[in-house]
Amino acid sequence: MKKALLALAFVSTLAFVSCKESTEEKVEDATEAVGTEIETTTEDAVDAMDSTATAVGNDMEEAVN
Repeated sequence: MKKALLALAFVSTLAFVSCKESTEEKVEDATEAVGTEIETTTEDAVDAMDSTATAVGNDMEEAVN
């Protein structure tokens, strides 16, 4: 996640440094890619937490029984 945020910061810096149209398009594409990566990583983290919570719940239920 830190790498994604670092990449987003880098892309933002490029956006302010260069004003060429082609560069702006590349920055926009990179920004979208970083956004997609962050979204995917977040979804994966949520899925992992749900799986872990389910496993812990099952383990607790077995321990009680």
